[in-house]
Amino acid sequence: MEKIVSIKNASGLHARPAGMFVKKAAEFKSTVEVLAKGKTVNAKSIMGIMSLGLAQGDELTVKATGEDQEAAVAALVELVEGGFGE
Repeated sequence: MEKIVSIKNASGLHARPAGMFVKKAAEFKSTVEVLAKGKTVNAKSIMGIMSLGLAQGDELTVKATGEDQEAAVAALVELVEGGFGE
């Protein structure tokens, strides 16, 4: 399962929201990946997420495979769409 979402917060996916994203992804048993700018990274890796250098307006695809894939994608998309509470 996968879903495309855009970064909403003005400062992009910097350290604090990236940490929140990785922490949320780690709550799920499914394999979770982020596809952006032609790269695919493990959503449970802070270095992977930070390496994407995502800014406001950039699109990313959240992709999950496994027993709780729908919940994983929904939770991560909600986090991004909510601007990480910023």
